[in-house]
Amino acid sequence: MAEKEKKARKSENAIQKYFRETTGELRKVSWPTWPDAWRLTQLVLLVMLVMGVFLGLMDALGRELINLVIGVGA
Repeated sequence: MAEKEKKARKSENAIQKYFRETTGELRKVSWPTWPDAWRLTQLVLLVMLVMGVFLGLMDALGRELINLVIGVGA
C-alpha cells in the first residue's frame, strides 16, 4: 500500500502539491475570533491615523525649515 501511495504522490504535479501542502498548513492556523479581529483592525486604523498625522507634521516642519534656510517663503 505504501508503495502505491508513493507512486501516486510521484505523479502529482507541482500545482497539486502546492494546494495540498497549503491546505495542510491552513488547517494548523489558529484563526482569531470576530471580537479579536475587530479589536486588531481598530488598532491598525488608530496606528495608521497617528502615523499619518505625525508624518504630516514632520513634512510641514521640514518644509518650513528648508524654506527658512534657502530664504523662500511668504
